[in-house]
Amino acid sequence: MAPLPGPRRPCTLVVCRGCCCGDARKHPGHDHAGQLERLRAAAAGSGGALEVRTTDCLGPCDQANVVVVQPSAAGRRAGGRPTWVGFASDDDSTDELLRWARDGGPGLAAPPVTLELQFIEPPRDARVRSRR
Repeated sequence: MAPLPGPRRPCTLVVCRGCCCGDARKHPGHDHAGQLERLRAAAAGSGGALEVRTTDCLGPCDQANVVVVQPSAAGRRAGGRPTWVGFASDDDSTDELLRWARDGGPGLAAPPVTLELQFIEPPRDARVRSRR
């Protein structure tokens, strides 16, 4: 599903599912498919306030699973910027990501404090690409 255009664009969770993120062989003990199902179910029940997308490798493989929380259009207007979250594999991380997104996400709501501890810097090439 393509992002909604203009001012209706929702908060979007971009979930890495590249070489390391979501890989049960590299990260056993985590229900990667279940996590994605929970995120998609929350998006489906959000009335358009949340979108979930998957993408190939985002880069910081040593911090898998990586999720980028993109602000909604309103969040962007309020100063919100994409926020990279690493080590987001367990149920607690998933709960906190969903809670923050339901509350409005970047620019509109403060993230849960424990989720802030998982914020990571995007790889340099991701920052360069985003400026093009």
